[in-house]
Amino acid sequence: MSLLEPISHALAAVLAATHHALDAVGAPPDAAGTWLLGIASLVVIVRLALLPLVVQGVRQAHAAARARPHLRGVAERYRGRTDAESLRAHLDERRAVSAEHGVSRLGCLPVLVQLPVWISLYHLLADVASGVAVGAMGPGLVSSFGAASVLGVSLAGHGYLGSGGLHLAVVAGLAVTAAALSYVTQRFVVAPNTPVDGMPEAMLAAQRIMPVVSAGGMLVAGGVVPVALLVYWVCSSTWTLGQSAVVARWFPTPGTPAAARYAAG
Repeated sequence: MSLLEPISHALAAVLAATHHALDAVGAPPDAAGTWLLGIASLVVIVRLALLPLVVQGVRQAHAAARARPHLRGVAERYRGRTDAESLRAHLDERRAVSAEHGVSRLGCLPVLVQLPVWISLYHLLADVASGVAVGAMGPGLVSSFGAASVLGVSLAGHGYLGSGGLHLAVVAGLAVTAAALSYVTQRFVVAPNTPVDGMPEAMLAAQRIMPVVSAGGMLVAGGVVPVALLVYWVCSSTWTLGQSAVVARWFPTPGTPAAARYAAG
């Protein structure tokens, strides 16, 4: 059994439950709109469940930003000193500064914990679109999912080239929307809320091209992934944009352009 299988089954149970709930209130069970709402609901439920990790990640980013100038000062004091005693003292001072500002040694843990969820969600939708039953998403629901279509384009369909121009328009529209949302989030929301003071030039260059790489990756992936995954990416990217905008506007990282704008009112 895969380590991610329990997560995939839990997510499948959520997707099946949202579909059954929509069916119970009168939504056509085999309609694309019902499944689209189900995917959107799944994104919302998962994102709400992960909010505590997001909050912890924001707190750690703030703590690291407050500690950064002090850590640079410690590094300057010990620059060029390579004897064992100096190295131990340097490490002790770094630990003291980090503890004082609340920087955890597991600062990246909130992000790492979320990765298995995103990977499992990706594989769940990919498997269901391929006709594979996963947990509560049994054969009946999988068949219903595969039969659903948006403007004649199946949620299980793949690629830009399919049944004519309408297929291309739907798939390209979803891919471009997801790519645009990703670009706007990275370029205009995340980047201004990321500390760059003292960052190596190589990392600065990587940060500058990240929005283009992220958007370009989605456009390329749009040619191979199921339409259902593109729908998921649009929903997830919309949430990410809104969540990042809230953080940058009201909880900006100290020492960033976003924090300067917040201070200026």
